[in-house]
Amino acid sequence: MIHPIVKYGDPVLEIPGEPITNFNTPELQKLVDDMFETMYAARGVGLAAPQIGVSKRLTVVDTSSAEDPTQKFVLINPKIVSRSGSQTGEEGCLSIPGFREQVTRAQKVVVRAYDVQGEAHDYEGEDLLARAFQHEADHLDGILFISHISPLKRDLIRRKIKKLVKLGEWS
Repeated sequence: MIHPIVKYGDPVLEIPGEPITNFNTPELQKLVDDMFETMYAARGVGLAAPQIGVSKRLTVVDTSSAEDPTQKFVLINPKIVSRSGSQTGEEGCLSIPGFREQVTRAQKVVVRAYDVQGEAHDYEGEDLLARAFQHEADHLDGILFISHISPLKRDLIRRKIKKLVKLGEWS
């Protein structure tokens, strides 16, 4: 099932998600399946549960756009355990559509997370995959990519969104 994506301004995006403690349930598998379906429909490379209004520490990532099954990740209660290097690149967010900015993040990360069955895994990501892991992990802490840009650019985006809200074009 494709869920509507929550947009900037909804409080669920700015609060830390609750850890998942019940694994290997039909409800959790359905949520993961729905999140992949929603992400693919929106042409994203990652989606965090808060972006569909579910305040849980769950994210899905696929930088291959469903082309390579080995690039399909389910990260439950993820923690970035190491970061190295630096990369700066354009970043956007499904919850802040129409806005993209240059963001600096680690070039390479290792993420420790659980899968749907409750098994712990370490995943290594570089370049775009590292960026996606960091972006989605931020969502689970209530942090949006605009927190990583200058206050001036962030304020400009907020003012543009405020104007879109007034015009009824942001909901």
